[in-house]
Amino acid sequence: MPYPTFDRSKLKLRPLSERDHDITTDQFPNLDTPIQPFDNPKLNTVTDRIVEARKNNRPVILMIGAHVIRSGAAPYLIDLMERGFITHIAGNGACAIHDYELALMGATTESVPRYIRTGEFGLWTESGNLNIIAQEAVNKNIGLGEAVGQNIIENNLPHTHISVFAAAVRLNIPITVHVSLGYDIVHEHPNCDGASIGASSYTDFLVFTESVSHLEGGVLLNIGTAIMGPEVYLKALSMVRNVAHQQGHTIAKFTTAVFDLIPLGDDIETEAPKTDARYYYRPFKTILVRTVRDGGESYYIQGDHKVTIPNLYQQVVIKKESAPC
Repeated sequence: MPYPTFDRSKLKLRPLSERDHDITTDQFPNLDTPIQPFDNPKLNTVTDRIVEARKNNRPVILMIGAHVIRSGAAPYLIDLMERGFITHIAGNGACAIHDYELALMGATTESVPRYIRTGEFGLWTESGNLNIIAQEAVNKNIGLGEAVGQNIIENNLPHTHISVFAAAVRLNIPITVHVSLGYDIVHEHPNCDGASIGASSYTDFLVFTESVSHLEGGVLLNIGTAIMGPEVYLKALSMVRNVAHQQGHTIAKFTTAVFDLIPLGDDIETEAPKTDARYYYRPFKTILVRTVRDGGESYYIQGDHKVTIPNLYQQVVIKKESAPC
């Protein structure tokens, strides 16, 4: 007999208007907000590689965790897309949720300690629209990320201008969502269909893999994602190298960079031993060491996303504007 399953019909959902939000768009910077200085020679090199890659029509792939969206980075990412510096954005399921809530409400994020006590955490009606969007994605035979951006644009949500997903769709830049079932609040909802989420997210995985197939000479940035980023990238890279090997060429000379808070030490070119806790930090061993051993280069930028992303943006724009025509 099959194991018993939880009856979701018993759940009580509340509207987002009744939720106390921890983050609102009026807390976010704009492109005119003064940027806190961040002096890091490695960041200088990474921005050089980005400008060089785009000059040579090579991709710049950005993989992000949800905190990047919550940190208010959207204006910088959108402007970089508009300027042609980002060719693909990949996020986890929470990225889509926060982006959608911000577009709809101008606010996002709830107090987990407060709402988990009463069993209300994550159970907000409008957030569940993402489950409907996943079903729409399957019907349209497109990926989940594209479907989220399309939905925001088509419904003209009040804060569409701050949506990274809407901007990507508007600019025809692939934006993909890589979901792990059970990770996201929308998976609590009665209208969640795991098959639709799985199918639309797998389409996105194949879209992402196609982008990685062009990575030679390009740049891959992993910002604030310790599991999704390195794991999805690793599998995609293996797939494209498999095909490249059959065709007699390689995908090896590219740049990777990880932006995060964890101190990794000065040596990021040598994989840490299994006796070292850093060995189990996937961005280190996967993105900074293992996948660039055959001709690539990697850089680690330690710092708060609220500081590093604006400085990344500023340096890229300045270097492009000062570059000779």
